[in-house]
Amino acid sequence: MYAVEAHNLVKEFNGLRAVDGLSFTVERGEIFGLLGPNGAGKTTTIRMLLDIFKPDAGEIKVLGGAVDTHTKSRIGYLPEERGLYPRLRVVQCLTYLARLKGMGRREAKSRAEALLERVGLSEWQRKRVKELSKGMQQKVQFVATIVHDPDLLILDEPFQGLDPINTDLLKEMIREMHQAGKTIIFSTHIMGQVEQMCDRILLINEGQAVLYGPLAEIKSRHAQHAILLCSDDSLEGLEGVLRIEKRGADHLVFLRADTSPQDILRQLVAREATITHFEVAAPSLEEIFITAVKEGAR
Repeated sequence: MYAVEAHNLVKEFNGLRAVDGLSFTVERGEIFGLLGPNGAGKTTTIRMLLDIFKPDAGEIKVLGGAVDTHTKSRIGYLPEERGLYPRLRVVQCLTYLARLKGMGRREAKSRAEALLERVGLSEWQRKRVKELSKGMQQKVQFVATIVHDPDLLILDEPFQGLDPINTDLLKEMIREMHQAGKTIIFSTHIMGQVEQMCDRILLINEGQAVLYGPLAEIKSRHAQHAILLCSDDSLEGLEGVLRIEKRGADHLVFLRADTSPQDILRQLVAREATITHFEVAAPSLEEIFITAVKEGAR
């Protein structure tokens, strides 16, 4: 049984289709990356999973069924925008949010205090939320997401506003929850974080799936679509090239899906170009992301 199943989701706003026939599944116990440029439909998709928005068409199952009050109590959601009560004291705010998810007062307060200690905010627990720095508020928001021990976490830009030390702390806590069997949907625009943490990914653009599947397979599949070469001759006008980036003395050449490295080599040989370095390159996820979005826009 999947943690999340989405089939042919459609959502429109004022005639504009934000999500357009999107289908995907999230395995139980995995870290799943939901990626896309600004305006791609990520937040709309997340809000449909949470039953904040109703899809215009399609079907959603979360934790085995429709999203109801019981299901929502098993989900932890960290939105990109903060959702804390600024006038409440930190521990009071967290206790209240945990109780909304069905926890008893004593258990909620005890777990909130333990998690605040874990993130280094014990001495701030009696302060009002509005008195905290942005980084501190982000850590409190993260604690609010996990305080009720949810089975499914949906994290939208969880490291926003954090310094490297606190980013590493939250990454460690996320990995611990993953090891404990939690399912995590991780949405971010920082590709390096995705490569470090995710098992599978879904890249959407203009509401449609562009890349979907195990991260290792996606990277392997795109390894044949970039080459690193060094030549004193011009590379302009080569057929099948999406774009070229300078890398020191070399050029990183991104290829269309229907073009192979051998096609480029044949063109260079036909030009009698001088080639001192030519190898198939393994592009980073960020480079794959950019190429996939550009190809999707063609």
